[in-house]
Amino acid sequence: MCGRTSCHLALEALTRACAYRDRQGRQRLPEWRDPDRYYPSYNKSPQSSSPVLLSRRHLEKGADSSERVIAPMRWGLVPSWFKEADPSKLQFNTTNCRSDTIMEKRSYKVPLGKGRRCVVLADGFYEWQRLRGTSQRQPYFIYFPQVKTEKSGSVGTTYNPEDWEKVWDNWRLLTMAGIFDCWDPPEGGACLYSYTIITVESCQGLNDIHNRMPAILDGEEAVSKWLDFGEVSAQEALKLIHPTENITFHPVSPVVNNSRNNTPECLLPVDLPVKKELKPSGSSQKMLQWLATKSPKKEDPQTPKKAQSDVPQWSSQFLQKSPVAPKRSSAGLLERWLKQEKEEEPKAKRPYTQNAGL
Repeated sequence: MCGRTSCHLALEALTRACAYRDRQGRQRLPEWRDPDRYYPSYNKSPQSSSPVLLSRRHLEKGADSSERVIAPMRWGLVPSWFKEADPSKLQFNTTNCRSDTIMEKRSYKVPLGKGRRCVVLADGFYEWQRLRGTSQRQPYFIYFPQVKTEKSGSVGTTYNPEDWEKVWDNWRLLTMAGIFDCWDPPEGGACLYSYTIITVESCQGLNDIHNRMPAILDGEEAVSKWLDFGEVSAQEALKLIHPTENITFHPVSPVVNNSRNNTPECLLPVDLPVKKELKPSGSSQKMLQWLATKSPKKEDPQTPKKAQSDVPQWSSQFLQKSPVAPKRSSAGLLERWLKQEKEEEPKAKRPYTQNAGL
């Protein structure tokens, strides 16, 4: 599943991070709709507003479906057929949409049939691992592996074609597949745009943290096909929905557990305490000694004696399985990246207005 994300870039930086080429191969930046409704945050939760990419044709009839628009939308899809005046009264959770039931549920099948596919933008997402034998959960920050280049940290603001390579060369945003819909309040008012994140079975690298993960679109080609509903059918687009192993993660502070906390500390890497191996109790030691003794039955002289290493290690039964060690290089890049972004700190969180359209 995916229930918390981070998207802390300032508006201009986020725009540069979404640079793309249209169908004619021209270098473009997506245009914003309702940019004043976007607020950066290190800790975005459902029902808040997050930036998504969508095809311009959804908003302008006759537009090239390969051209992109970036707009804030409510996280948690409100179906167009919903009749109540208050979206919070929706009786089921639409934060995530399972890929295996996407064509069975009306809330997702209908907008998907209309080509309402979007890409949810984030620095990364958070997931919590349940610690065995306890009620505690350890949060992790999950994101694309990062590669530092010579140009990183020296991003310009120019949009000239000859300087296109300098438009964005920094942290790679996570691009998650989503579906959106437009709900018209029964009492009138602006259309409310909202989305859900498609989820799939977790990749092998994340299995120890959680059994599901967002459907991540890895690469420009996948993003283009998912957005271009004018040229790519729903059946073809759904072939892009599958787990990816191109992902990395690191443990973060429990400060992220509270969605009201909005600081860089939410996604900075932390060192987990080394779990001490439990020593067997007195009764357990007696059990070990009993298991290690010879059987009272007559031994077969041809049967070799067990080596000492074959004696069961009783204390190992108490150890918790740990996830695959995260890649330290990306975590180090994250810390340096956050330091470079100090001048682009998130704006103060503003109350979300439900009846706000694009």
